[in-house]
Amino acid sequence: MTAPDDSPLAYRNAHFIDSDEARPLRILAEYLAPLEAFRRERIHDTIVFFGSARITPDGAFGRYYEEARELARLITEWSKRLPSHLHRYIVCSGGGPGIMEAANRGASEAGGRTIGLNIGLPFEQRPNAYVSHGLSFEFHYFFMRKLWFAYLSKALVVFPGGFGTFDELFELLTLTQTEKLAKRICIVVYGKDYWDRVINFQALVDAGTISPKDLQLFHWANTSEEAFEYLRADLTTHHMEQWSPRDQEPEIAKTRP
Repeated sequence: MTAPDDSPLAYRNAHFIDSDEARPLRILAEYLAPLEAFRRERIHDTIVFFGSARITPDGAFGRYYEEARELARLITEWSKRLPSHLHRYIVCSGGGPGIMEAANRGASEAGGRTIGLNIGLPFEQRPNAYVSHGLSFEFHYFFMRKLWFAYLSKALVVFPGGFGTFDELFELLTLTQTEKLAKRICIVVYGKDYWDRVINFQALVDAGTISPKDLQLFHWANTSEEAFEYLRADLTTHHMEQWSPRDQEPEIAKTRP
């Protein structure tokens, strides 16, 4: 008599799921799980905050922590007053400490939902306590995390940061410059004194490596009130459509044909 086959179903086989051959399934899971959560929570679009994980309230750059917190609070209080059955302009961060924590904290203190797209790293990156229940996501693949930053975003606020912040800023600037997204993303670069010391944007124009008009892809802001007023005006002008109760889907970014 042949013994019964006790092999588990492939999708319940932990050894297989963790294998090289199943990598496409793991990548797909990091797309589908957030998508299901955003649909369930009726989240339509986001305002993404980038910035250093190393900035603390009492550190040398502590003012940026408090200003990110204040800006997130202003955005959330405004978005909660919008007449929509969907959750609009939800503050989203990388889910970790520093500027990410400040953004989630400000939104939470305003009584709003807030998203954390976390990723496992050897240091620094631990989920902060201010991300809303059900909206904290852990990613393994950086590129899938980046996809979700861009997918729902209608605006991006970039505070002082290091390599990771540079990477995320220039990723979105490149997508905007090359018109790969079929929607407008408002980009605010916060703290001109810091950025002028670390990146000479005008030198890129002078060298001919970018066009003068590329400097119009983003807007400078030096206070939370200035950033908020610019964001509110841009979002009102470009994204304040009228919504029907039948609209249930997140506003997913489309690439151009």
